[in-house]
Amino acid sequence: MASKNLQNIILLYKIILICGLCLVYSKAELPRFEHPIKPDGSLSILVVGDWGRRGAYNQTEVAAQMAKIGGQMDPDFIISTGDNFYEDGLTGIQDPAFEESFSNIYLGPSLQKQWYSVLGNHDYRGDVLAQLDPILRQKDSKWLCLRSFILNTDVAEFFFIDTTPFVDKYFFRPEDDKYDWRGVLPREEYLSNQLKDLDTALKESSSNWKIVVGHHTLKSAGDHGITVELEERLLPVLQENNVDLYVNGHDHCLEHISSPDSPLQFLTSGGGSKAWRGNVQPWSPEELKLYYDGQGFMTMKLTKYDVYVQFYDIFGDILHQWSRSKGFYST
Repeated sequence: MASKNLQNIILLYKIILICGLCLVYSKAELPRFEHPIKPDGSLSILVVGDWGRRGAYNQTEVAAQMAKIGGQMDPDFIISTGDNFYEDGLTGIQDPAFEESFSNIYLGPSLQKQWYSVLGNHDYRGDVLAQLDPILRQKDSKWLCLRSFILNTDVAEFFFIDTTPFVDKYFFRPEDDKYDWRGVLPREEYLSNQLKDLDTALKESSSNWKIVVGHHTLKSAGDHGITVELEERLLPVLQENNVDLYVNGHDHCLEHISSPDSPLQFLTSGGGSKAWRGNVQPWSPEELKLYYDGQGFMTMKLTKYDVYVQFYDIFGDILHQWSRSKGFYST
């Protein structure tokens, strides 16, 4: 265990040195990074997931629209909600899929910002450590992927979590798929530590906006639906700590579901490439604000008191928008 912890510390410091990012120590165990906001006090973000197909299934077209909208909004960074490389992750740090699915696709000037990425279940089917290796940042400086970490800004705090190890079927019913569980076993210890660290970090947070990012759906009317393991173990942590947004991919769609018993919003941005599955599960229309079974992406703009979300399709048309304000009027 001590050897594994030492290896993780060495890996983290390599990433810090290569990235030039600011690491801030905290009581929580999760690595913490800082990202500046704009001089006007706002933060703009592009969110895309389930994309890495060497440009196929309209990945290139989605990237083009991201670059176009990004040119208008000037994103501070980009969030990837996982399944970064299909079908089976990367074979290693020299896998040409990294360039063919990432560096050679997201070429627009507005996309040359820091990408903060989580792992999806397809990423775990390959060499999972490859995506975490700082050598990839030498290949493309905008790439940053860790299992779980915290990103702090002056207007919001983002908590990136590794959801794949929560799902039982990947361990007990993998069928023909093989998963790379290095760094995860023993599983229950890994999951317990992650939940404990997340809970601690959320309780320590004084940010006006708390946003949790994972790959798997918590609530979804799409093909994958509700992830029961996350509903049982993760959702109570989010609700107890007044999390505002849970942002995910996994279902290849764009989706917004509101929570019936809390301010928590569930936002799916998994339309980065292959979509159009045609499966929509029944859902309360009072909660299901958007379900779009197609390609696209999401944007977020935040200030200290406001959050504004928009969903775009492959043509750059706005499908849905949502906003919330808090804090200013009460003070």
